[in-house]
Amino acid sequence: MYEISQIALGPGWLGIAPMPGRTGRYEADLGVILRWPASLVLTMTPLAELERSGAGRLEADLRAAGVAWRQVAIPDFGAPGTEAEALWGEASGFARETLSGGGRVLAHCHGGCGRSGTALLRLMVEAGEDAGEALARLRAVRPCAVETEAQWAWASRATPDRTGG
Repeated sequence: MYEISQIALGPGWLGIAPMPGRTGRYEADLGVILRWPASLVLTMTPLAELERSGAGRLEADLRAAGVAWRQVAIPDFGAPGTEAEALWGEASGFARETLSGGGRVLAHCHGGCGRSGTALLRLMVEAGEDAGEALARLRAVRPCAVETEAQWAWASRATPDRTGG
């Protein structure tokens, strides 16, 4: 059964989950995402990982359902490199705007732990939460969130956005 672990952030909700289709039930997993209902899905994996899990059409399926999608590919067990860092600014700004309007932002990677947890922790710190407290809150709903020191370092060094957007 595909499950989304969720946590409130401001008036919105963050969700963290494995890659849809990872267990061979892509259509059923996509249905869970749409019923949650996600406003934005952050894919933290390269396209090749999506395709290997049977989720190669995720972007098209989400857009057809009116759900926004952003991809910030990070290597498994890694932290964002130069390319991902460049994509993060726009994805993060859109996510924070979505959350401030009461929307729901789902992050996924292959297992729904390290890379997706890193993205959500970064959003929480950008929203003004203390990194340690945010990680504890996130791990209360998804104990495997943020797996490496490099992921922690990247997420925790975020500068809070005081513009409200």
